[in-house]
Amino acid sequence: MDFTPGESQQAVASLAAEVLTAADPWKELARAGLLSLGVLDTSTLLTEIGRRAPELAMKALATVMTGAIPVDRWGAEKVKQELLPAVASGEIILTAAIREAPLADQAALILVSAGNGVALVDPGGVTLAPIPTSSGYPTFLVQLDQAPADMLGGLECAQDLEHLAVAGACALLDGAVAGALALTRDHVATRRQFGRPLAEFQAVSQQIADVYIASRTMHLATLSACWRLDENRDPDADLRVAGYWCAGQAGKAVRLCHHLHGGLGMDATYPLHRFSSLVTDLTRYLGGTEYRLEGNVH
Repeated sequence: MDFTPGESQQAVASLAAEVLTAADPWKELARAGLLSLGVLDTSTLLTEIGRRAPELAMKALATVMTGAIPVDRWGAEKVKQELLPAVASGEIILTAAIREAPLADQAALILVSAGNGVALVDPGGVTLAPIPTSSGYPTFLVQLDQAPADMLGGLECAQDLEHLAVAGACALLDGAVAGALALTRDHVATRRQFGRPLAEFQAVSQQIADVYIASRTMHLATLSACWRLDENRDPDADLRVAGYWCAGQAGKAVRLCHHLHGGLGMDATYPLHRFSSLVTDLTRYLGGTEYRLEGNVH
């Protein structure tokens, strides 16, 4: 594939960068038509959200990548007409129960991967057990007990949902690490020690380079997997690479960013904390490095 962003991805990134600074960014994302995109454009959007508005990350992952896109790819026409316009306008949110379900207490429907496919479940018929998160975002274990449901699709739909979940998490991690890197780069360029900017010290420049290499590798691996998903090609191998690299390297990269900030990096009110807490939650969402090393795509 050509890793150069196409016109569509460039437009999504530019527009997202603009609207994510609004007072109500979710409303503006809907108004700009950014909640009803294809897989590759949505991955671009998620990367920008991870970079610029990490507080929206899990909402976007749940509603768009693991909600609207599988409904659009697998749903009957009636289901699409009922759900997709409401998602696109920002009126409702969706979520998927993949190890855990972000925002299940606010979702209109939960996509649940069952033994023979994916079911659309009314959250009013399930029991939600809260899971503590680093970012404070509401996440739950979903306990099903004869909850009413309608089937969205069969086994291929279930596999696609799992693929989309991994791809979306990787896209957000890509953005979060890029955001942490930019913040750290600016800090070491302006913070002075012994009369010189920190960036001029060889050890600091080497550590920044390490974070940059990790960030670029995450980006390229994720982009390749999302492109294959968008083109309806087998994404398994690329997703394994992206999932393993993101789960293993994102946390190390942001910890290094914290280190380069010194004591400031430990301040929970400093912007770096938003990136590192999101990285922690998404790494758990992916299952961690060992889980990914075992070859699991879901």
